Amino acid sequence: MIDWGSPVGWLVITVGQILAVLVWLLLSQAFFMLADRKIWAGVMMRKGPNVVGPFGLLQSFADLIKFVLKELIIPAGADKAVFLLAPLVSFTLAFGAWAVMPLAPGWVVSNINVGVLYLFAISSLGVYGIIMGGWASNSKYPFLGSLRSAAQMVSYEVSIGFVIVTVILLTGSLSLQTIVLKQGGGFWNWNVLGGGGLKNLPAALVMIPMTVIFFISALAETNRPPFDLPEAESELVAGYQVEYSSTPYLLFMIAELANILLMCALISILFFGGWQAPFPTPFTSSWSPTAVSFFGFMWFFGKMMFFFFLFAMVKAVVPRYRYDQLMRLGWKVFLPTSLAAVIAISAWRVYGPGV
Repeated sequence: MIDWGSPVGWLVITVGQILAVLVWLLLSQAFFMLADRKIWAGVMMRKGPNVVGPFGLLQSFADLIKFVLKELIIPAGADKAVFLLAPLVSFTLAFGAWAVMPLAPGWVVSNINVGVLYLFAISSLGVYGIIMGGWASNSKYPFLGSLRSAAQMVSYEVSIGFVIVTVILLTGSLSLQTIVLKQGGGFWNWNVLGGGGLKNLPAALVMIPMTVIFFISALAETNRPPFDLPEAESELVAGYQVEYSSTPYLLFMIAELANILLMCALISILFFGGWQAPFPTPFTSSWSPTAVSFFGFMWFFGKMMFFFFLFAMVKAVVPRYRYDQLMRLGWKVFLPTSLAAVIAISAWRVYGPGV
């Protein structure tokens, strides 16, 4: 019998939590990818995947088997060690970011009080996997694609950082769990509407645009259309992934989708209450803690699905930006706007009625 209070018990519990999140995330990715393709097909009045399994539900698993069984080809001039390490770095960092994401009350692998700083660190390191992949291929196009991707990610990380600072100012905490807890009690307490109830409603004039900026910056940060310049078919083919095939290519794709889902989860947590329902739920007071957690998880997952739907719709209906437009938007529009928002929210916290 395992003593759950011992180091061995702690290790078993921690590994179990990590595996639970990892398995849930990997299975969710399969169906989110299918949904992405179905939504895109629906906008174009096509059927999309509909052959493998009922309604095409097993298409993502068929693609997984195809990638795993395909021959792994490494270019003769490539740095083989770095070439294989790059997708592994991207994959590891993409899933490592989920360690601090609160999925429901008490459902978090590591409830650290500086979760936001942890996410900043992980997202900054994520650039290295892309740079390594482009450089190790020993080819001009992947290298150019990796440089463009890195420049794009760094540019929009700045705007995302300032937007998150506005949320930190409203909640007074770097803990994602605390940020969610402070948005409980109804949608009027969500940070998108200023947080803290109706007395902070004027702050919504700043926070609603900040939510929009965060959403658009998340598209650029994850190389999603209309900001998929590093992978533009008309210019650089597949960007930094040009020379990749088989499992390494699959790892890059899984990491990219994991980052997309992370951004959907972050929007839900930072601005829309995370697992909190949009209305008071006094009827859950008599429920068991497990039932309350499942109830919260359903709200969190529903919000994630909604924002992923928006990601998919943007991909389907918005034309691709030019690279100069992409950089101008990030540095000349989003950066000064988010910086002004930090100043405005700081002033509201000091002089507003919500102090």
